[in-house]
This record gives sequence, structure tokens and C-alpha cells, in this order.
Amino acid sequence: MMNADMNLDKSKFEIIGCEDSDTDAIVRPNISYWADAWRRLKKNPIAMASLFFLLLMIIACIAGPWLIKTDFETQNYDLLDQRPSWEHWFGTDNLGRDLFARVLVGGRVSLAIGFVGTAIELTFGCLYGGIAGYFGGKVDIIMMRIAEIIATVPYLIVVIMLLIVLPKGIPTLIIALCLIGWVGIARMIRGQVMQLKTSEYVLAAKALGASPMRIIIKHLIPNTIGIILVYMSMDIPAYIFDEAFLSYLGLGVQPPSTSWGTLVLAGQGQMMNHPYQLVFPALAICLTVLAFNLLGDGLRDALDPKLRQ
Repeated sequence: MMNADMNLDKSKFEIIGCEDSDTDAIVRPNISYWADAWRRLKKNPIAMASLFFLLLMIIACIAGPWLIKTDFETQNYDLLDQRPSWEHWFGTDNLGRDLFARVLVGGRVSLAIGFVGTAIELTFGCLYGGIAGYFGGKVDIIMMRIAEIIATVPYLIVVIMLLIVLPKGIPTLIIALCLIGWVGIARMIRGQVMQLKTSEYVLAAKALGASPMRIIIKHLIPNTIGIILVYMSMDIPAYIFDEAFLSYLGLGVQPPSTSWGTLVLAGQGQMMNHPYQLVFPALAICLTVLAFNLLGDGLRDALDPKLRQ
């Protein structure tokens, strides 16, 4: 039987496979992780629509009040409580100020609080979680117990306590929200760093004499950028909503400064007779928060390496 197999005629067999000229068409093109993530994000129409809306909203809040050339600060008693029209798209408030311009100006403050607060929170949270995850042991236990204690404190109590000591305003609001908001990202970064600290490039950096802080900042945290981006897209709307909630309670942005929360507070008193003064600022908050959350869902799917094809 063995001899029969050895004497098979090779001319009776045909090799079926791909030609060398077809290998480039069959083999998947070499594409980086970020290029592939962007390719998958572009295939998500909801995420791309949310991204386009957010870019449009940011540009409008930055440049809009200058472009429309409308005085949004001076009181004009000849234009009190005007309904939406071609001249005043969102109408005017109870002091005769253009509501469309005030919504854009308030968006500057709300978005600035969201971006600045998130940047501060991510900076401290990433460093805190990176140090805890890298060193481990007793350092990790002590740092995480401190984080858990801070996480149990309601932020509203922190805001009220700070407002007793510090004056009301945007800096106090950002400080109060950042004092306890960093715990979530610190936990996530800690878990990722504990997985990455045994990687070859970390061992090579140690062998070359790199300090722990350099390894954490230059090697470990940059490799968690996917998680950071997703968390950031979820954290910015949380800050915007918290600012609106606190300003509505009178604990956030104080006049003459304005934000979406203060506009909602002002419109609430006019809701029965002039509901548009409440609807437009509330709609700006809802659409912006929704767009950030939908973009965050799209980023999570696009940056997931398990979904890469």
C-alpha cells in the first residue's frame, strides 16, 4: 500500500490555488490601527452625523455671535419678548436681548466647562491610575481605597461646601466637579496599565534605565488612548449636563455671565407665556449631549480591536 502511494503519477493532479499575480488583491492591505478605526467610524452614519453636528455647534458657538453682529448684552426695551422671526431666529428674552446670540454665547461657556473639566480630570485621573497600576502592591491598595472613599461623596455636597468658602462662578464649578470626577478614569487606566506593564517594550524601557514616571507617561498611558477617547466623549456631555443642572439651581454660572443652564433657568419663568425662551436652550443641551453620546458609541465600536476585520 505504501509503495502504491509512492508511485502515484503527478501528471494526474492539478494544483488549484491563487496565482502570484493575484496575491496583492487577496492579501489585506497593510493599514494602521488608527486608519482602520477611522475607516470603521466613517461607516457609522449616526456617529459621523453626530461628529458633524458637534463640529458645527463648536464653530457656531465660537464665531457665531461675531458673525451675526447682534448685541446680545445690551437691554432693549423696544424688543421685549419678541417671538422667533427672520430678524431674531430664536426671538428675544424678557430684556430684549437676542436669544439666538445668547444661546451661542452660553454654549461657549457650557462647552468650555465640558472640555476644560474633562482635560483636568483626564490628566489627574490618568496619572493617578497609571501610578497605582504600575507599582501595584500596597501602593495600589492605598490609592484605590482613597479613590473609593472619594467616589462615595456626592458632588452636590462638594459644590455647596466649596461655594461656602469660594465665590460662585465658573472656576469654583470646575474645581468642584473635578474633585471627584477623576475616579472613574483612574480605575480604567489602572486596569489597562496592570495588563500592559508586563509588555516587552516596558521591560526594554526598564532595561535602558527609564524612570517609572517616564514609562507611565511615555509608554503606558499613550497605549490606552482608545479608552481615553471613548471616556472623553462620554465625560464632556456629563460636565455640560452637570453645569446646566447646577446653574439651574443657582449654584453654577452667575449673571452677568450666561450658559445654557442659566438660560434654562431664565426661560423657566417665562414658560407659560413665552415657551420658546425655555425650549431653545433646553434643545441645545439635549442635542449636544445626545450627539456626544452617539459619537462615543461609534468611537467605542471603531476602536475595539475585536471588531477589526
